[in-house]
Amino acid sequence: MPKHIPRYRHLNQKDRDRLQALRDEGVKQKEIAKILGVDPGTISREIARNRRKYRKKKRVKNRNARYEAGTADHKAYVRRKYAKYQGMRIVENKPLRRYIVKKLKKHWGPDEIAGRMKRDREPFFASKTAIYAWLRTVHGQRWCPYLYSKRYYARRRKGKAQKRQLIPHRIGIEERPLGATNRTRYGHYEGDTMVSGKKTGSKAALSVISERKAKFIDARKIPNMKPRSHGTAVREMIESKKILSMTYDNGIENTTHGNLTIPAFFCDPYSSWQKGGVENGIRMIRRFIPKGVDIDRYSDDDIKRIIDILNAKPRKSLDYQTPYEIMVEHNLFKNKKIPVGEIALGG
Repeated sequence: MPKHIPRYRHLNQKDRDRLQALRDEGVKQKEIAKILGVDPGTISREIARNRRKYRKKKRVKNRNARYEAGTADHKAYVRRKYAKYQGMRIVENKPLRRYIVKKLKKHWGPDEIAGRMKRDREPFFASKTAIYAWLRTVHGQRWCPYLYSKRYYARRRKGKAQKRQLIPHRIGIEERPLGATNRTRYGHYEGDTMVSGKKTGSKAALSVISERKAKFIDARKIPNMKPRSHGTAVREMIESKKILSMTYDNGIENTTHGNLTIPAFFCDPYSSWQKGGVENGIRMIRRFIPKGVDIDRYSDDDIKRIIDILNAKPRKSLDYQTPYEIMVEHNLFKNKKIPVGEIALGG
């Protein structure tokens, strides 16, 4: 589909008038779609749904005569008016709509917005399903770019395979403490890296860690994927935190794990799901640093701002508290007073 043609939009009365005129002139549906600047499927659905339906006795052979702009516009209006859900609850409740839009701009997801709304006992409420439904209507489509996916509809994601690497003194994940595996004890972290796009030619990457139970994320920019660079970044990140263990994949950048003062455990080959916390953290970071870009374009302050935003987001698994709130509540920082920006305080 040409880039200048939108994926989908609703037709108005003016569009339907032009559609009828063009059909009466014998113009094909694909040509009509180009003229109106919509997808051909939009024209096909419009004709099928909103054309005038004659009774069998009065059925005519000329199919073009069966689409009338006035009738079509009225049928579309009635369908939208009496639809089971068209986002009207959120549209009509201005305080609710302002609350949702404000949180979307802070990069909160619909589930996080609904959960926090309920936890804080706001005078209004909309479920995550209602918010998603509103976003997928004409009333809420303009806010869809604030979602992590930036899409109007969900799409399946493919997992990425990991390469088997030789790790010296490797200890398998099966020997990891039970408190880390079942997330019953704080202080167990996961580590991974996020690389720049291949086409950029940049070697810059991010070293990322995530607390398994508190969901707290931290990240440092590194100049390359060499074990020394990654190991130095991890040591810097764990200095300010109370940490009991680290879980890695089998990448060669993790070969200096022996320099850590804590035990390190390694996932089974091709089993990145065993460290799903940090994988999910990287997925959220990708909202701000998309795949294919040069990570070196982002300053250390940029990285810190992104991490602050993520740690100030409420999580369903935390009963809609934020990771930062959990870290403070359970005294998981080594220093009692941690300098945190206003955004990390949930402001």
